[in-house]
Amino acid sequence: MAKYHRNADVISSLSEEEYWVTQQSGTERPGTGKLLSNKEPGIYIDIVSGEPLFASSDKYESGCGWPSFTKPIETKNITEIKDNTLGMMRIEVRSHHGDSHLGHVFTDGPADRGGLRYCINSASLRFVHLDDMKGEGYGEYIEQVEILV
Repeated sequence: MAKYHRNADVISSLSEEEYWVTQQSGTERPGTGKLLSNKEPGIYIDIVSGEPLFASSDKYESGCGWPSFTKPIETKNITEIKDNTLGMMRIEVRSHHGDSHLGHVFTDGPADRGGLRYCINSASLRFVHLDDMKGEGYGEYIEQVEILV
């Protein structure tokens, strides 16, 4: 079983935006994230720790301007924290092992898929394509990735 942790070497190599989002709880501008329109099969992992966060089969187009998912691939890899910033009550989503700010979770997701919308910054994620999952150590999650034809 893989061990995930906050990696100082990775943090020091992050782009300015990746650092701001993951380490300073920033938010990328809506509609600008590199993974927003990604429709390839695979998983999304924390850019800092490598812990698996979301499967492409749980990604959907919410129209909010950020990648949206209905559920995490492993609930143990997600930490939810009350967030009262910006004058509103929200639930912040962070990676458990990397402690990276990922985004927020809302209750306006697809009702037929649990009703949640994990609204996640692309800058906090790295995408691992289905073809590369086994080689990168994520083979146990292959069955959770739906192949769209």
